[in-house]
Amino acid sequence: MNIILLSGGSGKRLWPLSNDVRSKQFIKMFKNDDGTYESMVQRVYRQIQTVDPSATITVATSKKQVSEIKNQLNEKVDICVEPERRDTFPAIALAAAFLHDEKHLSESEPVVVCPVDPYVDITYFEALQRLSDLAAKGAAQLTLMGIEPVVPSEKYGYIIPEDKAEISRVRTFKEKPDTQTAASYIAQGALWNGGVFAFQLGYLLRRAHELISFTGYEDLRDMYPSLNKISFDYAVVEHESSIQVMRYAGEWKDVGSWSTFTEAMSESVIGRGILDDACTNTRIVNELNLPILCMNCKDMIVAASVDGILVTEKGQSAKIKPYVDLLEQQVMYAEKSWGTYTVLDVQDDSMTVKISLFPGQAMAYHRHACRDEVWTITSGSGFAVIDGEKMQVLVGDTLRMKAGCKHTITAGARGLELIEVQLGREISANDKQKFEWDETSENLH
Repeated sequence: MNIILLSGGSGKRLWPLSNDVRSKQFIKMFKNDDGTYESMVQRVYRQIQTVDPSATITVATSKKQVSEIKNQLNEKVDICVEPERRDTFPAIALAAAFLHDEKHLSESEPVVVCPVDPYVDITYFEALQRLSDLAAKGAAQLTLMGIEPVVPSEKYGYIIPEDKAEISRVRTFKEKPDTQTAASYIAQGALWNGGVFAFQLGYLLRRAHELISFTGYEDLRDMYPSLNKISFDYAVVEHESSIQVMRYAGEWKDVGSWSTFTEAMSESVIGRGILDDACTNTRIVNELNLPILCMNCKDMIVAASVDGILVTEKGQSAKIKPYVDLLEQQVMYAEKSWGTYTVLDVQDDSMTVKISLFPGQAMAYHRHACRDEVWTITSGSGFAVIDGEKMQVLVGDTLRMKAGCKHTITAGARGLELIEVQLGREISANDKQKFEWDETSENLH
């Protein structure tokens, strides 16, 4: 299979565990057989590999999520980076051009597009394989997956097929309705539109060229910020006459809120937490190294991280976004391609951060114009480079970098942890200039 995974979203609906750089698909909440936890994106990748170990996987995402994807999937997938958010049609068009021009995929190859964040079982990916096979046969220009509805829902658009066969031509599409209208659609055999579809690559490229004047992948990427924001459904699907839908009746959950997200949890408590015997239908998700105790709580969710604490009745959790929009705060935790950082303290003229680097990984060689930095190594070993001077670092070592000083650090075979104190009146994530570093030209001291 050739799969494009759409990875987007700001993460505000699952605050405080998600934020502007850590969307819901990166939260490790799903327990493996070995007792460790994995995120949605890791789970989806594992499930795809189980069904088709040779699958070609491309993640279409924003610049903000690239480090997190590399952190969780290493170099296992290709990443097509949107210069900025322009909705699903431009994202899919860019990914298609990437597959054709950069990965040299033939125009006759089938491609499956799906979101990166559904909670599904393995039958979903077996269905994606069938969807790919249908696209390869070319009986229709577009083949959609329609989810068999469980209840009349106002959350989804609906696909109404011509008949109730497993594979049917599509008669029409309906926007998100009220519950009563949704029930009438379901009586007609309607299916939820889960945003999953397949096509031959050449078809999508032709449609993209009809709607956008571009010469190839690099040209489309350069003009990307000027493109209209439009969904794939509006731009392509609803204008296509040669379209069919395949029914899917397996497990499928849209985990878009704390209520639905916690329903997919395999246990009631993740992290340090206790529910007394009087608690019912209550979940704790705790990333802090502090205990949470819930007593006589009913239908509640308590979520805690360095970004904040949420206490909500389950039915109200979907209404979180406008309140989170009112919060203005420093992002306190993020995963990077080289490791993680956690903000420990923020003052007017300083910020203290815990940094963990994976074995053999390094920060970019960079400098800051407006702040000094002090590093204290707390675990592991490695080497640092400060203004071209390379030196070994061990537990207990302290290094100081003045503003304007170029610096980087690389972890040894067992990783490395340090406490970074940033000092200055204008501490900003944008105050960073990167440089190339030629290791062969440096001297080890």
